[in-house]
Amino acid sequence: MSYSIAEAARRSGLSIDTLRYYERIDLVDPPARDSGGRRAYSDQDLGWLEFLTKLRTTGMPIRTMREYAALRRRGTATFGRRRSILIEQRRAVAERIAELQGCMDVLDYKITNYEQLERDAGTTAKEVPA
Repeated sequence: MSYSIAEAARRSGLSIDTLRYYERIDLVDPPARDSGGRRAYSDQDLGWLEFLTKLRTTGMPIRTMREYAALRRRGTATFGRRRSILIEQRRAVAERIAELQGCMDVLDYKITNYEQLERDAGTTAKEVPA
């Protein structure tokens, strides 16, 4: 299947400008072109864009994403380094999840306190001090 840049943007959730930017900085290989010279993205291209989006969501810097993309182009000899990059990013994500879980625990604690205060005092949340 072949997709125009507009359709690839819609399907990937990225803007057309972002797709062009990713191409410019070598995060994505230039897509094939149709007979009119327009970009024609493949399902494989969309899969790669989805993976890049996941990497960005994890907070991976563009610089590291570019390194990963360059390694990918070099083939199987780079499996070890690519795996190392992903392991390091996974560690960073796990740390962030633990940090957010700590925040969630504090919020749950405060919510429970307010619920108890409301029950005990028969008041609304607006009347309870911070």
